[in-house]
Amino acid sequence: MSRSPAGSPPVALSVAGTDSGGAAGLAADLTTFAALGVHGACTVTAVTAQDTTGVASVHALPPREVAAQLDAVVGDLLVAAAKTGVLGSPAVVRLVAAVAVEQRLPLVVDPVLVATSGAVLGDADVAAALVEHLLPVATVVTPNRSEALALTGLAADTPDPALAAALADLGCAVVLTGGEPTAADRRHGTRTDWLALPGSPPLPLTHAGVPTVHDHGSGCTHSAALTAHLARGADLATAVRAAAAFTAERMRAGAGWRLGRGRGPVAHTVPEPAPASTPASTPASTPATARGPRAATPTGGDR
Repeated sequence: MSRSPAGSPPVALSVAGTDSGGAAGLAADLTTFAALGVHGACTVTAVTAQDTTGVASVHALPPREVAAQLDAVVGDLLVAAAKTGVLGSPAVVRLVAAVAVEQRLPLVVDPVLVATSGAVLGDADVAAALVEHLLPVATVVTPNRSEALALTGLAADTPDPALAAALADLGCAVVLTGGEPTAADRRHGTRTDWLALPGSPPLPLTHAGVPTVHDHGSGCTHSAALTAHLARGADLATAVRAAAAFTAERMRAGAGWRLGRGRGPVAHTVPEPAPASTPASTPASTPATARGPRAATPTGGDR
């Protein structure tokens, strides 16, 4: 059941970094929460300078500033579920684990260690802290294949099901995404994720593939959608399938976009509202010397 008061939307919390290009991190999380009918709260862990071509810099916030934000959120709002992204330091990993236990939060861990561009967002010490402190108290972890290898230390040729099972042995459910296509995937144009629960054999979750290079923010969108559905009271299996469907739909929506010079974002938009009706009379024009509102500039191409 949802933890939200009657008549109010459930609250989901994202503990993650910013993306100045608006594709990943908190930008993806908060827009996904809103699209799925959940009120989004946030705690900023790091500020990044990045665009569709890569990450230029990462500034991790001091743990005391992260703690102050967490205290402000959980001290005022009834958080129904939370998720993590970039955490920046082992100290912040331990802090988030403590808050999750104290607040008894359903927790989705997106173990962001390396950006799509190859930029390192979490070093070996952060990975070790995730394994020791955060995964044992999490509800589910949503790594891609490279992140799962970094967390388990297994060989690069480990099959996806074995990789998911090994990660589940660390204490929480696992949704392994972005793995190697199966033979059936190659025949039918599908992709297969793997759901593993501790002590149980992994289950394949097959879904339609999306032919696009514009996938910046897809991992964040997927984990945020999973968090939103848990906040709304869905069971884990239902939330996992719904998150995959939502992410695929958002990737299809943005497949034809041309935003930026690199790997563009998944679609973080909602349908445009109907145009406002024309008023019967219009006010006098703003004098040329006045600084009135500027007309919106159409977007859709490279800068």
